[in-house]
Amino acid sequence: MTFSVIQLLGGLSYATTLFLMAAGLTLIFGVTRIVNFAHGSFFMLGALFTAHWVTNWFPAWGESAPLYLLAIVLGAACAAAAGALAEFFLLRRMAGAPELYQLVATFGLTLAMHDAMQWAFGVDEVFAPRFPGLKGAVQIGEDFFPVYQLVMIVLGPLVWLGLHLLLKHSLFGRRLRAATHDRHMLAALGVNPKPLMLGAVVLGCALAGLGGALQLPREPAHLQMDMNVIVETFVVVVTGGLGSIGGAFVAALLIGMVHAFGISVFPQATLVLVFLTMAVVLVFRPQGLFGLSLSSLEVSREAAQKFRGLRLGPVPTAAIVLVFVLLAGLAWLGGPYWQTLAADALILMIFGISLQSMMALGGLISFGHAAFFGLGAYGAALSHSLWGASLPVALAAGCAAALLVAAVFGAAVVRSAGVYLAMLSLALAQVVWASATQWVSLTGGDNGLIGLTLVGDEGRPLFYALLVALALLSVFALRLLGRSVMGAALQALRDAPLRAAASGLSVGWLKYRVFVESAVLAGLAGGLFAAHKGAVFPSVAAVATSVDALLVVLLGGVHQLWGAVAGSALLSYAGAELGRDVTYWRGLLGVFIMVIMVAAPSGLLSLLNRLRGAGRRAVSSGGAG
Repeated sequence: MTFSVIQLLGGLSYATTLFLMAAGLTLIFGVTRIVNFAHGSFFMLGALFTAHWVTNWFPAWGESAPLYLLAIVLGAACAAAAGALAEFFLLRRMAGAPELYQLVATFGLTLAMHDAMQWAFGVDEVFAPRFPGLKGAVQIGEDFFPVYQLVMIVLGPLVWLGLHLLLKHSLFGRRLRAATHDRHMLAALGVNPKPLMLGAVVLGCALAGLGGALQLPREPAHLQMDMNVIVETFVVVVTGGLGSIGGAFVAALLIGMVHAFGISVFPQATLVLVFLTMAVVLVFRPQGLFGLSLSSLEVSREAAQKFRGLRLGPVPTAAIVLVFVLLAGLAWLGGPYWQTLAADALILMIFGISLQSMMALGGLISFGHAAFFGLGAYGAALSHSLWGASLPVALAAGCAAALLVAAVFGAAVVRSAGVYLAMLSLALAQVVWASATQWVSLTGGDNGLIGLTLVGDEGRPLFYALLVALALLSVFALRLLGRSVMGAALQALRDAPLRAAASGLSVGWLKYRVFVESAVLAGLAGGLFAAHKGAVFPSVAAVATSVDALLVVLLGGVHQLWGAVAGSALLSYAGAELGRDVTYWRGLLGVFIMVIMVAAPSGLLSLLNRLRGAGRRAVSSGGAG
């Protein structure tokens, strides 16, 4: 009984941190309709700022409770100020864009903020002192529980009550709620929505910074805090329902309990249990426990036009064919460095096309496509290491693993849409990642599966030829699908789902089929990756891998047939070259991503098309003159 009480209290304490993060993210989404992937960066900023303040800059503050509390408030204020800058320069320019554009743009913000904090605070962990006056523990039976964590348990409901009073009984809060329901109508009534958007972002980022600062007496501040917390925050927000503060509070309690008791009952599967909880909720409640209906979360018609059908622009096609030929030449004739880089780009291209097929044609949003890439990689690697499978058999095993999971998971896909589908796919990817990390006896855990000999040195030229052929086949398979009857039906479903259903199209089957086919191609890319690298680690199913696929598609252009080719070549080359010579290359890449998402959200190839069209019009007008 004592043990259960201790676990319960630990879960409630952890739920407070989750709620502070989730409440801030919910406020931002409710007003701006932006899913802010960089929210964890503001959590980390509040923690690092406060930790350095009370440890390195003004250590005397760490010995006084009022001054320590003031330092925590300053950490939250620092996060709020950074949030105001982010809202002015990025978030207001992404308002109304499709969810994936927002996710990718704010992921770029995450990269930029991470390197900025690394430059400002250094790379070392910072161990802040415990909060003065709250250093002891209370005895519960034969065990002890920290006093500070008891205070955290009380703080959660107080924050919820304060937010409730603010939103219900203040003019600012009432306008925030009105903007959540219909921002355009509020503007028509004479209320400028921009200050409301700024206020929501500032308040949300302040809550995130407060959550980070309050973690310091429990754990050190470090540069991995952002990714560690943001994924579980998404779990809480989506489980509770986007736009619902009360739902975030209930979901934080639920996830906190699952986390606490999971550690004691199933320590090897704690992470899996957390994400399975969200997946189960979304299967039965696609909009979350208390969330807005899926129809109310649809993007505007103007934003949806960014998902136009595939097309071939004449000049980009010629340029991209040249890039494709260059990659093939490097794979065959280049040295070891260029061969590896070309192979990486070709595999990433196949992976990107797998995601592009479901995005561009079906309008299906996935933020966890790395699940199938990882399943393909582990399927190929395990079949080879356990049974000695050759390359063709191993690739077939990887595709089969992806097919099996997609066939089951697809039943949930047909019930979800928009950001809920993106988060549901993220949950699947995190389950695969957590399983690969914690199932050490099968996957090797963080040590991975190494020493794979699917491709020998003498077989490398043939393997590179296979990569080129498969990448080219993937492009033209996507082209055939886009021009087929099924492709036309998918695009009808994407643009007008209600009209498509009324016309007799099998909406569920179409979504299910394109999702499964996309997953199998991603599994093939994962198997090729395992063969190319000779090793597989849990990172193949991590969030960063899913983001790589999104970057490939969105940088090149989601509706451009050759978009994945351009995106993979650019991302592979930029990552390799910047990584060699530039210390803060991730921050530069993040700035580049944000600029592209704001200036050319339809991708670089569409930008080239527009520039060429503008040049032709200028020449024509000059000739006419």
